[in-house]
Amino acid sequence: MLGSGYRLWHGEAPRSFAGLMAVYESNYRRLLVLAPGLDTLEAAVSRVPGCLDLHLRVLERHRYTTLLHLTYYFDEPGGGLRADPDLTIRVYHDARQAEAVACTRPQRGGGEGCTLAGRWRMNRFLEKWLAYCLAQGHGFPPAARPRRARLAAADPAVP
Repeated sequence: MLGSGYRLWHGEAPRSFAGLMAVYESNYRRLLVLAPGLDTLEAAVSRVPGCLDLHLRVLERHRYTTLLHLTYYFDEPGGGLRADPDLTIRVYHDARQAEAVACTRPQRGGGEGCTLAGRWRMNRFLEKWLAYCLAQGHGFPPAARPRRARLAAADPAVP
């Protein structure tokens, strides 16, 4: 029997592989609320008054996966921009999961994703950050499909 200090996370043991998969599923659901048209987006900026702009850019798109970058950009004193958090996310459409595969945060460094504990930290951070972005009102509406694509979807006879 489990001790009283044991807490289930998403119905799974915390810090377990099964629990991590549940976090990936939660990340996927939150990401689809944030960007319901992810299958058509290439790059977008979500602007909410009084909040930082949220930037999304698709890095790779394959049949079952999409790799994307999600971040805020901060002005640097020297005139450049700094991405923080600098998150790279792989979306597994067939498995309905989203995994933070890289997260570079200046105050913490990078390279956390090699161990189960590191993946837990990155993906719990992603889960909380997605919830925060949604609570602020951020969102990326679906991109408008070109007219020809809309017609082809409605009528398969359209070339």
